[in-house]
Amino acid sequence: MGRTMRTAPALLLVAVGALAGCGNDGGGGGGGDNGGANYPSDDIRLLVPYAAGGPTDLTTRTVGSCLEDELGETVVVENLPGGSGALATSELVQAEPDGYTLSLVTAGTMVLTPLANEVGYTYEDITPIGVMADVPSVLAVGKDSPYASAEDLVEAAEAAPGTVNVGVPGASTPQGIELQRLADDHDVEVTVVPFDGNAEMTAALLGGNIDAVLINASQDVTANIDSGDFVPLVASSEERLEWLPDVPTFTELGFEGLTLSGSTFGLAGPAGLPDDVVSTLEDTLRSCLEQDEVREGIGEDYVPDEFADAGELADILERTHEVYEPILG
Repeated sequence: MGRTMRTAPALLLVAVGALAGCGNDGGGGGGGDNGGANYPSDDIRLLVPYAAGGPTDLTTRTVGSCLEDELGETVVVENLPGGSGALATSELVQAEPDGYTLSLVTAGTMVLTPLANEVGYTYEDITPIGVMADVPSVLAVGKDSPYASAEDLVEAAEAAPGTVNVGVPGASTPQGIELQRLADDHDVEVTVVPFDGNAEMTAALLGGNIDAVLINASQDVTANIDSGDFVPLVASSEERLEWLPDVPTFTELGFEGLTLSGSTFGLAGPAGLPDDVVSTLEDTLRSCLEQDEVREGIGEDYVPDEFADAGELADILERTHEVYEPILG
């Protein structure tokens, strides 16, 4: 099916004040002006907390190539998967706050992983720069599913709690936690089945081994939606997606607050990044995301219509922490 550019969901943003460690009033910096006047003057290391080949890798490499062109210095993208994002993030937070080590960050790596594990950092140990992409999740079934609508699936789960099996990309992921909240807050209990990423989830759903998936709607998933192999029942966004206009949101169905299972791919540096370095990177990222080649490389459906800056990325992390800390803390 033809998809048009969507409006990025707000993801329940709140005030950025709690990120005091970032220390500025909207740019996310706070390290003064040391080194910023000549920035950049050397190679930039850009980390990816996940393996090569997935949507995070594609987004980072697309943005990294543009940053290299715009800034005139080599940007070296390095995949450091492991520890649910902890390996790369530990590398980031321990780096000098000079703008030469950056990373893709998500609410999963910066909020859920520190809440669920002792990793030695929190979301306050970074300097947000801006949002690169925003990928919603969808609750989807296979084309031969007995559940023709979200109401059918919910009715089955309410009638026999735990009998509906829903795949997620790991137990301690936004998708897994949102299904826990579905049970805790709305008395709709499903059996959560963790997998190692979209490929395993897709194979399980198409093979009839699970009833549904709550999955990031990255390009591999939208291809299955387009082919009819996946039937989306619910979108995680606050408002209906322009490219899935007939798919209701959790909010529409009466499940208030279940809007955090999508993934925001942010760009960040270590805490204390100088304000002028943040401004340079923020302005450059904004410029990159306005370029057709970059938008096409990431996927038009995933680039926010309006640039989400450092403060907005900080808001997303703070709001996610506020919701998930009582559950995982």
